[in-house]
Amino acid sequence: MKDPKRLFDFPYYQLEKYPQEKALVTKYNGEWKATSTQEYIDKANALSRGLMRLGVNPNDKVAIISMTNRTEWNICDIGIMQTGAQDVPIYPTISEDEYEYVLNHSESVYCFVSCKEVYDKVQKIRNNVPSLKEVYTFDEIEGAKNWQEVLDEGKDESNQDELDKRKEAISEDDLATLIYTSGTTGKPKGVMLSHKNIASNSKYSVERLPLDFGKSKSLSFLPVCHIYERMILYMYQYCGVSIHFAESLETISDNLKEVKPEVMTAVPRLLEKVYDKIYAKGAELTGIKKKLFFWAIELGLKYEPYGQNGWWYETQLKLANKLIFSKWREALGGNLKAIASGSAALQPRLARVFNAAQIPVMEGYGLTETSPVVSVNDMRNHGFKIGTVGKPLRDTEVKIAEDGEILVKGPQVMCGYYKNQEQTEEVLKNGYFHTGDIGEVDSEGFLKITDRKKEMFKTSGGKYVAPQLIENAMKQSRFIDQIMVVGEGEKMPAALIQPDFEFIKEWGSKKGRNIPSDPKEMVKNQAVIDRIQKEVDFYNERFGKWEKVKRFELTPEQWSIEGGHLTPTMKMKRKIIKEKYLDLYNKIYEHNS
Repeated sequence: MKDPKRLFDFPYYQLEKYPQEKALVTKYNGEWKATSTQEYIDKANALSRGLMRLGVNPNDKVAIISMTNRTEWNICDIGIMQTGAQDVPIYPTISEDEYEYVLNHSESVYCFVSCKEVYDKVQKIRNNVPSLKEVYTFDEIEGAKNWQEVLDEGKDESNQDELDKRKEAISEDDLATLIYTSGTTGKPKGVMLSHKNIASNSKYSVERLPLDFGKSKSLSFLPVCHIYERMILYMYQYCGVSIHFAESLETISDNLKEVKPEVMTAVPRLLEKVYDKIYAKGAELTGIKKKLFFWAIELGLKYEPYGQNGWWYETQLKLANKLIFSKWREALGGNLKAIASGSAALQPRLARVFNAAQIPVMEGYGLTETSPVVSVNDMRNHGFKIGTVGKPLRDTEVKIAEDGEILVKGPQVMCGYYKNQEQTEEVLKNGYFHTGDIGEVDSEGFLKITDRKKEMFKTSGGKYVAPQLIENAMKQSRFIDQIMVVGEGEKMPAALIQPDFEFIKEWGSKKGRNIPSDPKEMVKNQAVIDRIQKEVDFYNERFGKWEKVKRFELTPEQWSIEGGHLTPTMKMKRKIIKEKYLDLYNKIYEHNS
């Protein structure tokens, strides 16, 4: 078979090149269950035949909503696209209103859901979605139709010829999927991605991943309804990588030890949590062990790739790897050759310390609208530079506009926003996609992101402030869990800070201070406020006078997706956070609310 051009070609390509006994592996009731490449294809075909019998036509839309990544998702994905229909993956934890909006906007005719929680949410709004004919569940749920019914419909192979004809009629330029972006503002937009958009991105991204084709294992846990993990799954299929689905975010450390993967994806927030956990364990050590641990970390934080620090540093690093970092690697399964990090900016200290520990974290950059990868670091051929998002992929042109905005041209750029010509024309001009991010390309061709165009603001003194740079610096503090820099149109930058409640409790008890454990009381405690002021002062040193955070207020609760503070990809909803804490904002600027 030639190179896969349409997304449903990937499993067939795998069958021919690297057939897997364990193509897709999911844990059910404590037991890993594997699906082979052949079985994967057979089930996808049965699903396609079943859907056609249920009246699914080319260009119909079928939604998939799953709480976790699992084998059924991939079978549905391939099965739906083979019929010429497009699938609409929906993020499971968004509100019922958003479910209703996306299902109506896409005019989905069927919906596959993972479990009772999602099923109940869909049932509540089902009567408001006239296009929706039926909902099928992956788990057995009393009173609900199970996806097995669709597979049973497709057991009879007499309409396979018709399915083959439909598949033949699909070209790489046809629409494959609609992905609704969880915007930090307004209604979600349906990003139209073609087979070519995603397939080219999968094949070109492979060139940046040091994998043994046909022999590696991966652990998948980032939500597959986002294009990042989904593109990666096609890439794994292309390389013959056995895909294991983590049970949940909570079980990742156990799953890593069970699966021992060579490759996985991550978001910076997860890597921050892993690092903080390791750091906290190190802080509990005593005597020489503690000294060694912090010596290794100090060393790691100075890491530069390709032996740039000289032989004496490299000799020390070898020792640190033997004594300390080897334990870190074991905790992550012991086999990791690559962690691809995306979705938000990775703090350079994390890139340094993980790579020093021979846990290769490679940061990349992209957006849903670019399927998603624009550029990515790669340890090989001097393609890795800390503080950058690597070099653009093959066939991808990155241009910096006059105002610093990053413009992208390439086979991965979306077809447009579904049913929204106006917004499409705003971002697609002269073949270039306007990313809304600010950046620069250095003399060696590495791309560096400096901020979101929309997030930069001007103080009343007319000075520009890039909040993300300040936030990323200050989030390195153990005392600060989340921070949002504010100050548009105000006389100075300030910040709303969500302290790391757990860490502050520990700090208080170690220092013998009487720190209240209730967050509402903790944020009023003068010792806590003074200590965080010290942290803010320390990081402020790095910034220009007009950028320094002059005042801050502490927020009394954990910022979360459920609480509405964060998008499903853990980005801050700035407008909403400001609204939630308007009284604190007014207090900072002494506005009378």
